[in-house]
Amino acid sequence: MWKIDPFNYQRRPSIEVRIGQLLMGGTQPVRIQSMTNTDTNDIEASLQQCIRLIHAGAELVRFTTQGNREAESLKKIHDLLRKKGYQTPLSADVHFNANVADVVAQYVEKVRINPGNYLGNNRGNISSNDSDEVYAAEYERIKQRFVELLNICKKHQTALRIGVNHGSLSERIMNRYGDTAEGMVESCMEFLRICQEENFQNVVISMKASNTLTMIHSVRMLVERMEIENFHYPLHLGVTEAGNEDEGRIKSAVGIGTLLSEGIGDTIRVSLSEDPEAEIPVARKLISYIDEKKIHEPILAEKNQKHSPFEYRRRTTHAVENIGGNNVPIVIAATKTNYAITPDYYFAENQITNSLNEIFPIYEVNEKEELTKNPSPIKFLKMSFPQLTKENLHFLKSRKDTVIILESYHKNAPAEQKAFFHSLMNEDCTVPVIVAQSYQENMEEDLEIKAGVDFGMLFVEGFGDGISLKNEGTISSEKINSIAFGILQATRARISKTEFISCPGCGRTMFDLQTVVSRIKSRTSHLKGLKIGIMGCIVNGIGEMADADYGYVGAGRGKVSLYKKKDCVEKNIPEEEAVEKLIELIKINGDWTEPNS
Repeated sequence: MWKIDPFNYQRRPSIEVRIGQLLMGGTQPVRIQSMTNTDTNDIEASLQQCIRLIHAGAELVRFTTQGNREAESLKKIHDLLRKKGYQTPLSADVHFNANVADVVAQYVEKVRINPGNYLGNNRGNISSNDSDEVYAAEYERIKQRFVELLNICKKHQTALRIGVNHGSLSERIMNRYGDTAEGMVESCMEFLRICQEENFQNVVISMKASNTLTMIHSVRMLVERMEIENFHYPLHLGVTEAGNEDEGRIKSAVGIGTLLSEGIGDTIRVSLSEDPEAEIPVARKLISYIDEKKIHEPILAEKNQKHSPFEYRRRTTHAVENIGGNNVPIVIAATKTNYAITPDYYFAENQITNSLNEIFPIYEVNEKEELTKNPSPIKFLKMSFPQLTKENLHFLKSRKDTVIILESYHKNAPAEQKAFFHSLMNEDCTVPVIVAQSYQENMEEDLEIKAGVDFGMLFVEGFGDGISLKNEGTISSEKINSIAFGILQATRARISKTEFISCPGCGRTMFDLQTVVSRIKSRTSHLKGLKIGIMGCIVNGIGEMADADYGYVGAGRGKVSLYKKKDCVEKNIPEEEAVEKLIELIKINGDWTEPNS
């Protein structure tokens, strides 16, 4: 049975699926896809955007298909695309209406359904007190309807994506499993078992969430469950509602990159609240960066048996002043200057200072004797995994004033750093550790992706009491510092600014998403620690922004509904008034501060 090797890359074996002329899974490369944000019924605009995505590098293009009219429009788009000589497969995105899936499966190469709403809102009278018999009876109703779609897909050689979203689990699943990764897995496995029983193998799976931890844990859990039941379907990876600009790129790098680094994933979609063409270069860079790490010298380490890949648990450390223990992870900046978000420490030649200009020395491993003689309350010791000998472990366990700056010169540096953490835990060594990485990038996007992958795959595991991000290229110190804090926020290790959970937009979007996101960001970015969801429609509405404190959701053309947590507090507000109404709502609930306070 295949299992994740936390230290050495090995790709998860999957079956090969055919989507039109595109092969996915097996030994095929990781495929790149995207989704249009045009109105599917605007055939010319949708066709042109699809062509732009194909030229940008999309190997599969998805369209929202909320009704039969959209299904017929997608058929016309498909036919026009083929007449122009393009063979790129198209996928229909279906929510709520199983009848639409039946129709459009006859027209395109792939159909995506969401188990949480495949049968719409007609879920029966399921409650938390219902018996196993009632729960099973509802499953039989789902199975009967789903088999009808599978038969259509078989007839037309149409592939299927079973796409589970964290925020849209069915009432039936929620009542039994709650809003959990386990619930996401069971929702998917029910449909996969039906596929197995019906001998339908042309299936791709996705498990998506806006929370990177939930996304990673649910995918890992699903992979283990599939291995147990001998299922080997290809996996589609994505962080839904990742946002835009640096936030969207960093969250995608953390979530998608962590799993790709573990050999999981056969196709990816980077969801940005931008023009969909902007998603393709990010996806390509992510895959390319992981490919660089695949063939490397083996990392020989013993996995800590108490560490679970299915839940977040921060590694136990003792505190050295404000580092480690229950303190949030610190940020060490390469230079001392004024930053929008103030770092905790700064490098200054071979020492580290804080905002009070207190100086703390940095030592090499061969300088342990000098370290013990220094009276400083914090001593920083540079180390790498090969230096973690029994002698040095004994030394670290005896020190309560030392903090490790963990470096790596291995081709797969974060995997080697992960081995360092597992080795510390195996020896019950609680020394705090700062994770350090250095780059030579001149493009901000490249640094966001690479650092997001490398640091992200450690901090999602609860490893790291601080981050030291250096770059020798032309990127400003302010941006580097912003990326460091952005990685900690994307991994939920330290919240330092407003988090925006915004969908990428599609044909269902009820307003100009990019403009609205920009307006809301300009007014609320100073609200530290608040999560604001910005969703184009109810399909990507309150369920998909399950973690948000406040929600701004398209309710109809020119109309917006506002949410506090999962409760709708005001419906059908004219769009021109909605941003101010959102700010009023934040103020009424006591979460507003003025920008200069």
